[in-house]
Amino acid sequence: MIAFRPFSRPPALAAPQSAAVETVLSIRRPGVQTVALAVSSPHSGTEYPDDFVRDSALDPLTLRRSEDSFVDDLVAAAPDVGAPLLKALFPRVYIDVNREPYELDPKMFGEPLPDFVNAASARVAAGYGTIARMVATGAEIYRAPLTFAEAEDRVRRLYRPYHTALDALANDTLRRFGRVLLLDCHSMPSVGSSAEKDAGRMRADIILGDCHGTSCARALTADVAAFFTREGFRVTLNDPFAGGFITRHHGRPRQGRHALQIEINRALYMNEMRLERSAEFPAIKAVMSRLLAWIGPVATRLPGA
Repeated sequence: MIAFRPFSRPPALAAPQSAAVETVLSIRRPGVQTVALAVSSPHSGTEYPDDFVRDSALDPLTLRRSEDSFVDDLVAAAPDVGAPLLKALFPRVYIDVNREPYELDPKMFGEPLPDFVNAASARVAAGYGTIARMVATGAEIYRAPLTFAEAEDRVRRLYRPYHTALDALANDTLRRFGRVLLLDCHSMPSVGSSAEKDAGRMRADIILGDCHGTSCARALTADVAAFFTREGFRVTLNDPFAGGFITRHHGRPRQGRHALQIEINRALYMNEMRLERSAEFPAIKAVMSRLLAWIGPVATRLPGA
């Protein structure tokens, strides 16, 4: 099982280059970046703030149901093939960096929210805004209302440093190679929850999201789908996950910026109830390593800006 590692609130973060950034994210770089590829694992963090765990209505194991468990390990070969790997150390259930910075549910707060807050998104309605109201099982997280100051604090300390680092990796890759592919890596429950449009349905092995062809060259998405099909997996495109904020924000193919979201079915590599790696984990990790080794050179030959 993943170690459940609490952490205390770090000091304010000045910039992504500061030592304090190491408390909230991890960047593993190759000795020399040789491919136009950057890899992101935004939902695999396991370091939970002490006060969050103490004040939650849920036990630690239930809080962890929203994690993309072990995804950072599945794609750990990225630096070995010449690409940087960015990982959030904090958990998605505390703040979700794959949302707009202020997708917030007014029902969670004991005060009116500022006008700039997006309170009407489908993600907020489902309970999964920037600060989630519930975990993947549908259980409510908080005992008491939050203040907007708490939300702002999480955005400042965690959300913005992650995106600053991700922007820097993408922009540096674009400068080096004239193009960049951001591979945003996630996992998904094997069955849709009651809050999702595929409720109760068994999911494909792999779901690729390119925002319906707007965030990544369609030919590349098709090539990645063909790769997984050759490996023996069932693949679908953009349904039910077409790509989140990271994919939409970074994907501008006409500018040489491609972003592709990969959702891996958790049943392929882990016990979803116990949150433990299964016997199949090494085989799935080997597939992901082969994907990274193959896609790096492909990304480097994409049309440039």
